[in-house]
Amino acid sequence: MNLRQQTILQLVNDRRRISVNELARASGVSEVTIRQDLNLLEKRSYLKRVHGSAVALESDDVDARMMSNFTLKQRLAQYAAAQVNDGETIFIESGSANALLARYIAERKRITLITVSHYIANLLKETDCDVIVLGGMYQKKSETVVGPLTRLCIQQVHFNKAFIGIDGFQAETGFTGRDMMRADVVSAVLAKGVENIVLTDSCKFGQIQPNPLAQPGQISRVITDSRLALEYQHQLKRQGVQVELVND
Repeated sequence: MNLRQQTILQLVNDRRRISVNELARASGVSEVTIRQDLNLLEKRSYLKRVHGSAVALESDDVDARMMSNFTLKQRLAQYAAAQVNDGETIFIESGSANALLARYIAERKRITLITVSHYIANLLKETDCDVIVLGGMYQKKSETVVGPLTRLCIQQVHFNKAFIGIDGFQAETGFTGRDMMRADVVSAVLAKGVENIVLTDSCKFGQIQPNPLAQPGQISRVITDSRLALEYQHQLKRQGVQVELVND
């Protein structure tokens, strides 16, 4: 996705519905070019085309979260993708930033991607990336699988790196998540002992959610944006976590 297409997507999601003519004026390109961009974005499940306009996807969980701070999450995904090498097998959990990461890697690297997210698997259907989708109890709203079968599947596969999302962090609680079943899946991934990387925007820091996601020493790195407060940077480093900041 180029810079113009990112701008178009941001405009669509800010306005919820915007005409091709307005997008052409805002972008400084022809309506023909805008239609080509919209066709590509619709094919990749980022928006919907209607007659003469583009419409934002309905606010349904992963889609809605992805469109919040989309440009920032795209930068985080691009940075994180640079940490992945051709030939690796990568686990990517669920979440909006991770979905963008999966798409970015799949279009540029020769890897095998393992995920619990049907949403991510669907995003990659037009790519050449090999995708392994694990089994389990399907959570319809988040489009991911959880439960004992998922834990068993995780134990049976091997990967070089794991990217996970979080919903909160405090020094006293560590990383936390909203969903108990998802936290259980993350726990199984972290127990594999590979390089575990948290990918998230900085707004999650300072929040507390009910379910712990990691034990001390299980997280190798945090990739987030440069708005992360120094307080949290110091707390993470004291816990042995490498902090990598991406300019927003």
